[in-house]
Amino acid sequence: MDKKPNVVIIMADQLRFDALGKEYTPHINELAEESVNFRHAYCASPLCVPARGAFFTGKYPNVNGSLINPWEPLDASHANVKKGIPNLYTMMENDWDSWHIGKQHLYTEERIDKNPKSRTKWTYTEKDYDDFMREKNKRKPGGENFRDIIPEMAGGTTTRVKKYSIPTTGRYEESIDYFFDGYFTNGAINAIKNRDRDKPLLLNVMMLAPHPPLEIPEPWYSRFKEVELPENVGVWSKDQSPLQLYNLPGIIGTRYRREDWKEVHRVYMGLVSLLDDCVGRIIDALKEEGIYDDTLIIFTSDHGEMLGSHRLWQKMCMYEESVRIPLYIKFPKSYSPTVKSVNVPVSAVDVLPTLCEFLELNTPADLSGISLMPLIRGEEIHRKNIFIQYDGNGALGNFQRCVISEGYKLIVDMFKDETYLELYNVINDPQERENLAFEDKYEDKINNMLISLRRHMAETGDMLSIAPDIYKEFINKYSPLRRDNNYAKAQKE
Repeated sequence: MDKKPNVVIIMADQLRFDALGKEYTPHINELAEESVNFRHAYCASPLCVPARGAFFTGKYPNVNGSLINPWEPLDASHANVKKGIPNLYTMMENDWDSWHIGKQHLYTEERIDKNPKSRTKWTYTEKDYDDFMREKNKRKPGGENFRDIIPEMAGGTTTRVKKYSIPTTGRYEESIDYFFDGYFTNGAINAIKNRDRDKPLLLNVMMLAPHPPLEIPEPWYSRFKEVELPENVGVWSKDQSPLQLYNLPGIIGTRYRREDWKEVHRVYMGLVSLLDDCVGRIIDALKEEGIYDDTLIIFTSDHGEMLGSHRLWQKMCMYEESVRIPLYIKFPKSYSPTVKSVNVPVSAVDVLPTLCEFLELNTPADLSGISLMPLIRGEEIHRKNIFIQYDGNGALGNFQRCVISEGYKLIVDMFKDETYLELYNVINDPQERENLAFEDKYEDKINNMLISLRRHMAETGDMLSIAPDIYKEFINKYSPLRRDNNYAKAQKE
């Protein structure tokens, strides 16, 4: 490659894949039209820190070591990417003018953002935003009315009380410049205008929207009068894993009925619209500087948001709303992709190896992901399975493993001594309303998917294992409950 292109990565936080489109996101829609759209992209973990660790290293959480958010000192070491593992910043910051703007949830043992040897400009971060708001004597969005207590397990053994966000909504009294993403967007535009013009630009913009708190400024708070709810919002599906009731999404989400979610969706989509306007401003800045055509742009999200689907809140589970993400790659004008849309499943760990191939970087050894360039050239890839894992939120405690293969998704939900299985046909049943795990005709499929999952877990050094007879044990334990009238009545209610 004669001339290295600029690279801009815009990552939303907690953006549902189905929140884009129609009147909500005109700027992102326009970017999507100019991009290769990966319509079935998945995060590697439905949680901020491990999702980003996997994205920026191209390695699954088990491989890079980043499994959870480091909110509990007892388990905090399980949040860090292991020492010596290359990431997008360390691979590119010597040859690109590297900037990181916004949320900083790439945790590494070397503390990459605190390392004086780092050539990346770590600026306009959440800490900088806090300092900015104190200096301006302004109140940040959110607060105690937007949080509530839940039980959370630490070390897989000990329950403690923690506070996390709840789906409270409100109007933020300040302007967009004092809102998280307005501040980050101003930082991104500053980076574009004040870049080192002797080098190509590498700009990573880590937005907070549409992550809670759902207290947002005008005009976005009032932009939409009502939003149509997906059918599975506020509904506990038949044969849905009861172990979700021990996990944050169920503990909080089941407090709310379908009617309650209407206002939550309305404000969430206002926040999505705010995100879209911020993306539009960044793209406008690239065009004003005359570098848009020479820039590779990636738009994605770290993970999704349940937003009441399956009566769950936040992410931290394996349903489509939580783990499926938007992924658009807009190439420089000098390169013409063969295809504009890709329908085979891909993973967030595939982005780094894709950049390595296109930018002609030295590809690190033993990446979990694969380059997507063959798909972009209209060729086939021969990978069969996509894997996702969850090991707890702020501490180790709730565990889930997932494999997606040939249109089916198998979820293995584990809490203490229980294991619950869910199988969904995500093509014919995209809202995952019918758990097929109890049907005899899927026994071979489930066992084959379990074999693939066990192999993956062993190869990646997983701390957990799945018992050889887990399917039989699951059927024997839970089938009688399905026949119990009281249980069926509880499911219906």
